[in-house]
Amino acid sequence: MKVIMVMFDSLNRRFLSPYGCEWTHTPNFQRLAEKTLRFDTSYVCSMPCMPARRDLHTGRPNFLHRSWGPMEPYDESMPRILKENGVYTHLITDHYHYFEDGGSNYHTKYSSYEAFRGQEGDPWIGQVRDPEIPEDAEGRHGLKGYAPARQDWINRREMQEDDKQPQSGVFRAGLDFIDRNKGEDNWFLQIETFDPHEPFFSLPKYKELYYEPHYKNYNGPHFDWPNYERVQGRLDLAEHGRYEYASLVSMCDEKLGTLLDKMDAENLWEDTMLVVWTDHGFLLGEHDWWSKMMMPWWEETARTPFFVWDPRTGTRGESRESLVQPSIDLAPTLLSFFHQEIPASMTGHDLSPVIESDQPVRESAIFGQFGNQVNVTDGRYVYMRAQQERLGKISEYTLMPCHMRSPFGTDSFYKGRMSLAEPFDFMKDCQVMQIDCTGMGWSDESSWERDSETKQTVLYDLELDPNQESPIQDEEVESKMLALLASNMKACDAPRDQYVRLGLEPPIASH
Repeated sequence: MKVIMVMFDSLNRRFLSPYGCEWTHTPNFQRLAEKTLRFDTSYVCSMPCMPARRDLHTGRPNFLHRSWGPMEPYDESMPRILKENGVYTHLITDHYHYFEDGGSNYHTKYSSYEAFRGQEGDPWIGQVRDPEIPEDAEGRHGLKGYAPARQDWINRREMQEDDKQPQSGVFRAGLDFIDRNKGEDNWFLQIETFDPHEPFFSLPKYKELYYEPHYKNYNGPHFDWPNYERVQGRLDLAEHGRYEYASLVSMCDEKLGTLLDKMDAENLWEDTMLVVWTDHGFLLGEHDWWSKMMMPWWEETARTPFFVWDPRTGTRGESRESLVQPSIDLAPTLLSFFHQEIPASMTGHDLSPVIESDQPVRESAIFGQFGNQVNVTDGRYVYMRAQQERLGKISEYTLMPCHMRSPFGTDSFYKGRMSLAEPFDFMKDCQVMQIDCTGMGWSDESSWERDSETKQTVLYDLELDPNQESPIQDEEVESKMLALLASNMKACDAPRDQYVRLGLEPPIASH
């Protein structure tokens, strides 16, 4: 048996025709929905980029124990388990965060890997002189002295043709892998592109798809890289940003089509599982915000597109309503597909019952980002629990103390800031560093002064309010959701300090 997994980054389900969007050009996503199962209640878990990928490897939430960072020595890794048990695993990616300090040991878990350069501010092309940047640039391109913006302009000058785009290289390499190995058995191919993550750089042929409704009459500033901030009434800019994003989504659609063509031509549908998903969505003016992270994980970012073709059942063109979390459910699902034992540390679920007959595998799902609200949903209600104290201690528990692009600062290891903690249940008896995060931007005084809804505890009824415009007050429902939150935290052996900062009673045996 074989598996092809396509992973996009920051793909908003509301921009795809299978999820009801009528103005974007996504015929191949529609074609995908006709050939697979579409999941309608799919949620994120640990956010954002690398935390979601650690979930993918380990099959369990990690955002309660630490922030962005590498795989830990005690982590179980789905690709590594497959590799060590006779299943060839290959990663193809242009996601440059894999090759920074905070993601440096994910790709090594595969049998082989291939990388393409140039996305976002990837330090790729070396150029001493400053690039030409449009005078009217807004968003991150308009931030003077912002090094990734400078590098992005240098990179994109080298990517003015379709075959030189990183995403094009990723899918081209994926098709090459299939050509080399289509006659072989027992392999897992991960085709992963950074797109449609910001900046929304796409070539003119994709913008031409939206010429009449937008670009024909647009005379505004250059804007394809939103800053992580409020829209602040710039509705014209928000509209333009959505079309820039849609143009890049249409590129993703075209590249997805090349894979579907290959599966048709080689009749891979007979013995090859196909999984298409994303780590999270993206805000494009909804709730008056751009992007993610600085604000709550609303539906636009937390509820994701997810498609699966399983040759064992042969069911296609249908939808599934059961609550799923691909970032933690895919590890046990794929291990089961290849007849491998699922480690006890994995709290995600094998999705086979959902795939076969929409039989639920979970009552609720927990999701969030380290240091922000901790959220839980049962598919109808979403409960966002904020920190209850103005100053609440939060710690990182790790043996790999790295942030996105650098190790923790030396002050993190000063006496009184770092100590050894007893092992959590998934840590294979390893003591870990407990590093006090107060003063690191997660729970310090300054974070409480920022204008952000993440300091509020709110409850939404998605059945009556799918756009999450009006939080409800319902003590009975809140009590139920609070119990689900606590049970999920207990299942993943959450640290005691997380219970305390959320105003919850820790289990007796918690750390």
